[in-house]
Amino acid sequence: MNDAFLSRITETLRDIEADGLLKVERPLTSPQGARITVGGHGMLNLCANNYLGLAAHPRLIAAAKAAMDRLGYGMASVRFICGTQDLHRALEQKLAAFLGKEDSILFAACFDANAAVFEPLLGPEDAIISDSLNHASIIDGVRLCKARRYRYANADMDDLETQLKQARADGARHVMIATDGVFSMDGFLAPLPEITALAARYEALTMVDDCHATGFMGATGAGMPEHFGVDVDILTGTLGKALGGAIGGYIAGPQPVIDLLRQRARPYLFSNALPPAVVAAGLEVLDLVREGDRLRDRLFENARYWRAGLEHLGFEVLPGEHPIIPVMTHDARLAQDMANGLFDEGVYVSGFFFPVVPKGRARIRTQMNAALSRDDLDTALAAFGRVGKSLGVI
Repeated sequence: MNDAFLSRITETLRDIEADGLLKVERPLTSPQGARITVGGHGMLNLCANNYLGLAAHPRLIAAAKAAMDRLGYGMASVRFICGTQDLHRALEQKLAAFLGKEDSILFAACFDANAAVFEPLLGPEDAIISDSLNHASIIDGVRLCKARRYRYANADMDDLETQLKQARADGARHVMIATDGVFSMDGFLAPLPEITALAARYEALTMVDDCHATGFMGATGAGMPEHFGVDVDILTGTLGKALGGAIGGYIAGPQPVIDLLRQRARPYLFSNALPPAVVAAGLEVLDLVREGDRLRDRLFENARYWRAGLEHLGFEVLPGEHPIIPVMTHDARLAQDMANGLFDEGVYVSGFFFPVVPKGRARIRTQMNAALSRDDLDTALAAFGRVGKSLGVI
């Protein structure tokens, strides 16, 4: 390869490390869970998306094993050629019923779902109005679409209405409002009642990425629309967080929308179908979620206790009710040092910093889990207190 090119890439990597922004991956040698093994050390895990603690649930493992025994390891094909099994349609229909939609369509990941949702549905005559803090996958999906683009300040309903008026004044045929259901860096909830009210007033469509809500937000775990008691037009989400933690995304919505996506969505048409083990576990996890009131109660009890404990120690914690509870350091290197100090104390967390969050807004993003015990949380709080004091964070 060209030496000048490699030299430039190497220099960029040096700059990333010098700025304290280098991300380090630590291999786990255990299943995902509240307690994990990393480098031979047992750790309390406070930074996974395993909200309900189901990633290593015996029923999911058994369902996955049975599917592999019966249906094989992988599909070796895209869906429309010869990659659709009865399990795929069963999961799509079960997901749709759970979410209160007519149908759903599976993808390799929600990143692919968000990359797929806009282009087939909207054209140059249309408009997308996107929240400024939307996930990178929504941003990329919007870029792939030829619709006109508008952006509103995070959860700012006055600005959203301004953009709706502008899109209508510009003659947009159809207008779609796109938002995360939960903004995952902060744990803030999108104001869906106000968004859907504005959408109705301006005859706009609504699309919500509910990755950090499906399975545990709302009375039955159906996500942010259920939590707020509102309806949205299109939902995207994942099997890779609360719903077992493996991989796989989906889009759920009206039948004609799903039918057209099945014909035109490029990440669907040109990617292998999900393997049987993942699909079978997805079917089983929806039953676990329906039975999961106790898990949801425990998750939010843990979130309240953890948030109160951090605040009592003197940490700056972003407000909210979601199990994502960010501990602010503001400085990237300090976030890295704090994560490393906590690792030495047996607590696994990760520092979040630019470009994942804006410069000056670095943090430790802690995430609660229904499988964590009160003793686990007390142990972790004690470690946070020691490390926070040693670094001058508190």
